[in-house]
Amino acid sequence: MASPKLMGVTELRLVVSTYRDLLANHREAINGLNVYPVPDGDTGTNMGLTLESVVQDLEAADTTMEASCQAISHGSLMGARGNSGVILSQILRGLASRFSEVDAIDGPLFAAAMATSAEAAYGAVMKPVEGTILTVVREASEAATATVVAGTTDLVEVVDAALLHGQDALRRTPDMLPVLAEAGVVDAGGAGFLLFLHALLNVLDDRELPEPPVDDTARVTIAGFERPDDHAGDVSDMRYEVMFFLEAPDDAVPGFKNDWAAIGDSIVVVGGDDIWNCHVHTNDIGAAIEAGIEVGRPKMIRVSDLAEEVAQERWIREAAATGSGQRIHADIAVNRAAVPCAVVAVSPSRGIGRIFSSLGVQELVTGGQTMNPSTADLLAAVEHAPAGDVVILPNNKNIIAVANQVQSQTSKNVTVVATTSVPEGFATLLAYDPQSPAADNGAAMADLADGVVVGEITQAVRDTNTDAGSVSEGDWMGIDKRGIVVIDDSMTTAATRLLARLIGDDHEIVTIIEGADAFDADTQQLRGWLDNNHPNIEVEVHSGGQAHYPYFFGVE
Repeated sequence: MASPKLMGVTELRLVVSTYRDLLANHREAINGLNVYPVPDGDTGTNMGLTLESVVQDLEAADTTMEASCQAISHGSLMGARGNSGVILSQILRGLASRFSEVDAIDGPLFAAAMATSAEAAYGAVMKPVEGTILTVVREASEAATATVVAGTTDLVEVVDAALLHGQDALRRTPDMLPVLAEAGVVDAGGAGFLLFLHALLNVLDDRELPEPPVDDTARVTIAGFERPDDHAGDVSDMRYEVMFFLEAPDDAVPGFKNDWAAIGDSIVVVGGDDIWNCHVHTNDIGAAIEAGIEVGRPKMIRVSDLAEEVAQERWIREAAATGSGQRIHADIAVNRAAVPCAVVAVSPSRGIGRIFSSLGVQELVTGGQTMNPSTADLLAAVEHAPAGDVVILPNNKNIIAVANQVQSQTSKNVTVVATTSVPEGFATLLAYDPQSPAADNGAAMADLADGVVVGEITQAVRDTNTDAGSVSEGDWMGIDKRGIVVIDDSMTTAATRLLARLIGDDHEIVTIIEGADAFDADTQQLRGWLDNNHPNIEVEVHSGGQAHYPYFFGVE
């Protein structure tokens, strides 16, 4: 079929939905381009969530070019998550700002829009780093402009040139960024952006879409690029990722960004008209939030611990196709009887969700370290809970700040018990009394949470260096609240070494939560070790079914 010379609003909307679907299909592969040793990486997830928000706004908007572009701009700003998602939102907003001026888009306008996007992306980052998505977008934009200057106006040819040079830029990202070269990967954000150009060519010229890789072990292929077996390098020494929406005057933002520059890096601030989406890596969470308070009103604060970033069960990532968190009731029997005080708990797997339900939890929300439910997700669960008083158990430190936003959004009395792990959440429910007010329950449950020591076992997916020593791909790691503390080539040895660090003389109970990859023989070996070394300890074993983490431990 002949390539269309112009792209109208119908084709533009189809491009966006196609791009959303491509990101969903390639999410795991893009996540695999990560330099952390744990089996995780959230660039693909964050970019996918950003596009899901755009599609939701598009579906609710009029089908005119102006209304569609407004939906793309608003949806990408409000739905952006993580550094990659925020930068992608700025790219989409730059394109939309130029596309909204016309009824149909040709090659020269597309090139101009790409230039606007590249400039906006660089402008959003406090300290732009080459070898990232910024480089890929800029070089793709420069190629589009050069093609138009050479006399080509055909939209397909201009997009083709942008893709070709963008692919070349992606190949060279390891040459520009040492951490990528040491890890043997290309930039994940750049790989995710190129899928947008593939979506364009699919809609405009019926090109085949790239298939996600089927081999996710030794080598990962992203739209034609291979990640060879190699070694991972160090990552930023900043511990936390802080994100929030900031309601502040536009003229106050430059000073705010300078304040952030003094305490962190990977700074991205995008938006306008007094609403800004803000992202920073920092070691000082309080100072990052206080900087926002000084110039305006931070909202929907999200904090992630980069040193403890872990993967959760695959069903959570699949849930990302429709949102960051969902209330879950399918095949889990929850208590729907009305009570004075109910409990909302965040759960990383169906098995753990069933345990929470058996302990009296009325509402379950999917989520975990890298799939943090939003304030809206938790609010929906609170409103659905059969009680006027509600206790929220975040069960992950990254979700506590979001949970704390719920009280201001509901007429119900809400208390957040700041649980940082599933074992803590289980323990708190021993003090839960559905007949008592939320505040009283919260105080009693928090006292129990404070007495729980937690740990987890997972396997390294690449080589790296940690405070506990060198990690090789395939090693088993024991992780406590401080990070990686045990490294061993045997899973059970790593587990017993971790337990030896967690258990003190005054502890009485060890809770073992088996993951999907746990074997009965391994669990029996752990119980035998506990019997021999701590004969007075009571051991409880639960089947949680969490992915990638054979064991969660709670000691109290």
